[in-house]
Formats: sequence, structure tokens, C-alpha cells
Amino acid sequence: MSVSRRTMIKAGAAGAGALVLMPSVLKAQSAEPLLRARPDRYTDAPPRPYASAPATARPYADPVIDPRLVARARASFDRHRNSLRSIDVVGIADFSKGSGESRFYLLDTNTGRVTRHLVAHGRGSDPTHSGFLQRFSNVPGSEATSAGGYVTTLYYPGRYGRAMRVRGLDHTNSNAESRAIVIHSAWYAEPQVAQVQGRIGRSEGCFAFSYQSLQEVLARLGPGRFIYADRLA
Repeated sequence: MSVSRRTMIKAGAAGAGALVLMPSVLKAQSAEPLLRARPDRYTDAPPRPYASAPATARPYADPVIDPRLVARARASFDRHRNSLRSIDVVGIADFSKGSGESRFYLLDTNTGRVTRHLVAHGRGSDPTHSGFLQRFSNVPGSEATSAGGYVTTLYYPGRYGRAMRVRGLDHTNSNAESRAIVIHSAWYAEPQVAQVQGRIGRSEGCFAFSYQSLQEVLARLGPGRFIYADRLA
């Protein structure tokens, strides 16, 4: 490791830890172009009113992140670090877990703080709505989740309110922009849905969060930051 890689992320399963070293300085990048993307739709069931959602982020959750996934995320980060503007916070989506679990992690690289959030996967990745991602796809029209590294780009006002665009960095998610894969909130990603059904609803491939979780994601994971999405075999 070079001496510039001084920032550590603390992550790992219960009773075991993993440290991810991130470079402390990354080359500034130009702003991403504004795309005419839209958040995805959800048609499995009509919207229903819900009470105010409880917090879905749990600081220092235990267990945290599988070290194998952390290793994959770090390797992807190293490949794409020149595409990033900021490394103070990164996001990791563990699609090995069911959608009823808080499987999206926000990692503060300065303090090691970890919070967890519910996040939806695409209906094309789970045709029977089992609650588990069955496959990834980068094909337009697949309505599936794509694996790989992403960089967040611009905020924009979307169908579900304030949202954020992402750009795929790998051949496995290179169509993210043209597929309008974005970060947004959705009623079907609220924790009450998971409590009643044991799983949340499906997106069209977007990272869909509860309203409350989205506020933290947008505030902390702003433009120019890294997201990694994958599933362990």
C-alpha cells in the first residue's frame, strides 16, 4: 500500500472484522451531464397509505458486511477510483440477502460508522417475487438489477420526489444511464411492507429506498461517490 492510502473502513461479520484502505485523495472529476432519466414504476400492487416510517438505518449494526463482499467492493473501488470525486462515504448493496433485510450499507471512511437500509431489487431479477435476487442483468428492458461499481452523479426532481442518477462503471452495468437506473424512494420499500410481507416490493432495477432512508442516502452519498452492488454465490 502507498502511504496515501490512510483512510480505513471498518467492516465485517460479527466477531470478525475487515479493513478496507481507501486512497485519501482522488482526482476531481467534471460534473456528469444531465440525463433525461425517470425513476422506475411499480405495478405489483396499488399504492397504500402508511404511517410515518420508523428509522431503517442502524448505526454500527452487527453483523455488518460479509468480508468477502468487502474485498470485492475494494477491488472495484481500486479499479474505478479515478472516476470518483469523494471517498468520505461509500455504499455497498449486498443482494445475497433477502429484500426484507437491511442490506444497503453506508460506510463512513473517516470514522468507520456503518448504517443499514432496506433497498429494492429489480422485478426482472426476481420474477416470482420471492424476495431474493435470482439474477443480474444489464440488458435494456430486463427490469433487473445490475451488478458492479457505480458512481453517483446528479440530483434531480423525479416522480417520487428528489432522486439521484448513477452511472455504471463496469461492463455488467454499463447501460445504467440508458436504462434510467436511479436512486429514489418508493412506498413499497417502506419498513412496514417488510414487516407485513417479509419482503419489500421490486423496482425496475433502480435502488429504491424508504422515504426516510433516502434522505440519509441523498445527504451522505452525494454526487461523485462510489456504490458497489453484488451477490455472493
